[in-house]
Amino acid sequence: MTRIVTSGAIARPRPFAGELLRAALEAAERGWPVFPLVPRGKKPAIERWQQRATCDPDRIRRWWTRHPRCNVGISCGPAGLLVLDLDAAHGRVPEQWARHGVTHGRDVLRLLAQLAGEPDPVDTFTVTTPRGGEHRYFHRPPESRLRSTVGARGRGLGWHVDTRGPGALVTAPGSLATVHGVPVPYTVTGDLPVAILPGWLVTALTPLPAPWPEAAPLAPLPATSRRVTAYVQAALDAECRNVATATEGHRHITVFAAAAALGELLGNGWISATAITQHLTDAARQHLGVADFDRAELSRTICDGIAAGREHPRVLTDRPAPRPGRARA
Repeated sequence: MTRIVTSGAIARPRPFAGELLRAALEAAERGWPVFPLVPRGKKPAIERWQQRATCDPDRIRRWWTRHPRCNVGISCGPAGLLVLDLDAAHGRVPEQWARHGVTHGRDVLRLLAQLAGEPDPVDTFTVTTPRGGEHRYFHRPPESRLRSTVGARGRGLGWHVDTRGPGALVTAPGSLATVHGVPVPYTVTGDLPVAILPGWLVTALTPLPAPWPEAAPLAPLPATSRRVTAYVQAALDAECRNVATATEGHRHITVFAAAAALGELLGNGWISATAITQHLTDAARQHLGVADFDRAELSRTICDGIAAGREHPRVLTDRPAPRPGRARA
């Protein structure tokens, strides 16, 4: 039997219940696998949501008939989506962006497009979020390898510009959030066909190629290598710092991205899943109990991130030895 978490809110009839089922069915009709989120929230309401997300209308009707107040989540990986999550500034804007008049993630994206000599990618399916943010939906190009990102960290694009791709979820239009005590929907404000992610964004979001490539692939360094030991420790420190300093609204994607990055190291046997879980759990301890972020969600997110990352082992090899007869620089 499916166990769905619905939070401790008072259960009473809501006028939006039927609309949430309709929102789930509409997303599924677009070919986007959906699953229940907690009412008025962005957390998965079921375990193993990546595997259980579906476009089957009968299963969707059963889920939302039993739990009509659940929000709707879209699993971006199997949906073939890369969603740009552009947030509004709720507080001080960093100086490097403020000097350009930036007050929103969409301003950052527009500036990045100008720097790349490309048009602002606005002509696609777009949803306005309850707190003034914006979700722009794009199809991922075939064979692309794009990670979910948070802000400017790693291969991220910039301040208040997150990306939701394989292994991540996005809250579907029609879902609700409570803002100042009032239910506010995620609203379609650009009902256009979903565009293919522009090439300049694909380039910006694609992980860098392996260093020092050779004609024949090199085996990864052993876990006992001093270089690997230092590399893993630096990666752990960086990801734990990212998790510890994550802000509300970004905790889930930050924890997932950190676990996925460290999962890539697990794929080569350089660190254990237990060590990743312990370090990230400790880093996230201060977030537990804040805005319904609980230990169950934390554990589930870390597990999902590790599973996504270990499928793509990190490539880290020693520099190839100089060829005979070739002088050193």
